[in-house]
Amino acid sequence: MSAALLAGLVAGYGIAIPIGAVGTYLVALTARTSLRTGLAAALGVATADGVYALVAVLGGAAVAGVVAPVAVPLRLVSAAVLFVLAALGAVRAVRSHRAPATRPVTPLAPGRAYVSLLGITLVNPATVVYFAALVVGGRAGTAVPALDQAVFVLAAFAASASWQAALAGGGALLGRLLTGRRGRLVTALVSSAVIAALAVRLVLA
Repeated sequence: MSAALLAGLVAGYGIAIPIGAVGTYLVALTARTSLRTGLAAALGVATADGVYALVAVLGGAAVAGVVAPVAVPLRLVSAAVLFVLAALGAVRAVRSHRAPATRPVTPLAPGRAYVSLLGITLVNPATVVYFAALVVGGRAGTAVPALDQAVFVLAAFAASASWQAALAGGGALLGRLLTGRRGRLVTALVSSAVIAALAVRLVLA
């Protein structure tokens, strides 16, 4: 069980730590809203990682075989979603900056943030292929007890959740440091530019 726990933690951190478009969006979202919203979004990302870890454990090589033929369309869908997020973030930032200071701003609800980040992460085929490769490579033709499989999935989820929560905490700190209207505008536009650039790289990969 300890081996499954360690393998799950390593797998979870391995897929979560590289900060890509989702991580960038998570930090920016928390900076513009609240830590509560950011933590809900972080849980959405971790849930998707946990689901894909479970799918990989149950399906193994068969999952990778199914995903491989549609990896390119899924990558394009993922890129399209990121482009939309980048555009919406920039538009909202400009509108918020131009609006009167007394105008109330409706925060993004934690539930909506959770669902949004869950959906964004689920359309990333690299996650399921990553977990499938780890699981298939680690089995080496031997049966894995159901308890070890459950420990692996839970550990991967916990590792991803802890890292995403750390990113949300960083976003909350950034939001406190940049409380001015101009500061929020600049950080939002930079975030949108980074997300758009990562989406371009995703298409060209």
